[in-house]
Amino acid sequence: MTNSYILAIDQGTSSTKTLLFDQNGQVVARASEPLITNYLADGFVEQGPEDLFRNVLISVGKCIGSFAAQGGDLKAISACGISNQRETFVVWDDTGVPLYNAIVWQCKRSIQVCERLKAEGLEQRIQEKTGLFIDPYFSGTKLIWLYENDEKVRQAVDAGKAYFGTVDTWLLYKLTNGQHYLTDYTNASRTLFFNLHTLSWDLELLAAFGLSKLNLPEPKPSSAFFGKSNFNGLFDHTLPITSLIGDSHAAAFGEGCFAPGTAKATLGTGCSIMMNIGEEPITSQQGMVTTICWSTEERPGRRSVDYALEGVIVTCGATIEWLKNSLGLFAESRETEAMAMAVPDNGGVYIIPAFSGLGAPHWQMSRKASISGLTFGSTKNHVVRAALESIPYQINDVIVAMEQDTGITLNELMVHGGISANQFVVQFLTDLLGKPVVNRDMPDVSALGAAYLAGLKTGLFKNLDHLQTLNAGKVSITPNVERSAVEKAYAGWQAALKE
Repeated sequence: MTNSYILAIDQGTSSTKTLLFDQNGQVVARASEPLITNYLADGFVEQGPEDLFRNVLISVGKCIGSFAAQGGDLKAISACGISNQRETFVVWDDTGVPLYNAIVWQCKRSIQVCERLKAEGLEQRIQEKTGLFIDPYFSGTKLIWLYENDEKVRQAVDAGKAYFGTVDTWLLYKLTNGQHYLTDYTNASRTLFFNLHTLSWDLELLAAFGLSKLNLPEPKPSSAFFGKSNFNGLFDHTLPITSLIGDSHAAAFGEGCFAPGTAKATLGTGCSIMMNIGEEPITSQQGMVTTICWSTEERPGRRSVDYALEGVIVTCGATIEWLKNSLGLFAESRETEAMAMAVPDNGGVYIIPAFSGLGAPHWQMSRKASISGLTFGSTKNHVVRAALESIPYQINDVIVAMEQDTGITLNELMVHGGISANQFVVQFLTDLLGKPVVNRDMPDVSALGAAYLAGLKTGLFKNLDHLQTLNAGKVSITPNVERSAVEKAYAGWQAALKE
């Protein structure tokens, strides 16, 4: 078989990664280019729209340059897939010139807008239609802020000459010289404008927001034909772009969350947990976001979309960094695994890591962090163990809430991210869940998901069953037979939460 490759771009908040995957889903070249983010006063966070585009081109150039240096043939690259930071967006005019900087998902400028929308009684209607909460995290309220505070944006919107796009749409528009103005369902579902039930922009909500004249991209499944590009001359031919997808959704697809009850957890500074819930959206009663998991075009006998519940945990790895940097309990985070295993249990010590409040499913955002259960017999190993245990406890809280929301039982949990290298955390998590935890040690799983979806459209990958065979090498960690100790420890966590 002649080798064929997929170019995968993972445009993140702090950098753009570009990888080349072969027909077996293996990485043959990779490159990364750092991206500057401007953290301004009053919680404003912005990036330069043209910087975003240049960043992508530099990263792609480095990756294909490395591939060519190995003797690779650029003509063997059959398609491109793009995953991206989700809620960040750009607004530009009818000539393609940005009207303002890209506003990043972390930006908090729209807190007062959110409070006003809640006071107007829109929260339930927004959640029923979009699956989301009214929160500065999502694009819509920050665009309302722009409309109300920037005269240039307001005039362009009112004249019908303002074009809105999340990062995927902006990059596609630039890569195709303004010929294609499209997005995918996952990115659309993070805006507060998209109706999960009709898979279209919600005109009623746009009217309520005062944005009826805003131009919005056509939404399509994540695996579809989005246009062609030569990447500003980096290729001497055009490359079809056959997937667009938000990065967390791409990670779920790359991990193989193809069926209801499969879920992934990204274990980083915080934690994003996404569980496939099947063909119908379910409005969460437990503090979860309902969203699109992923979507493809041709799926006989069923909808093109799989839905998901997503739970966001605010603090995971950040707790470990705090113990290291502020308390000096260890020099390197990798030491924590041995420290936790040096004691038989947590000694009754619990850390509630509410350094920035507690996220899903508790949503106690004004709560402060606490350590309870300390005695003269407590050592730094007990404190470290308590910090590591807080990660599985929080994940289990989210999974239990998801199961209650949906009636769907978790089959297995796929994990990735920096903390997934900690054997203590992973084993404690699988013991607590009582379900297999899969850790493939794949650092670029969002790029992999984008590549899989792009390859499905071109036919490089035949179907989901074919992709499952590519994921067949994954190793499952299974629960220990005796789980009473971990269940007792979890009961202590639940008691500590109520203090």
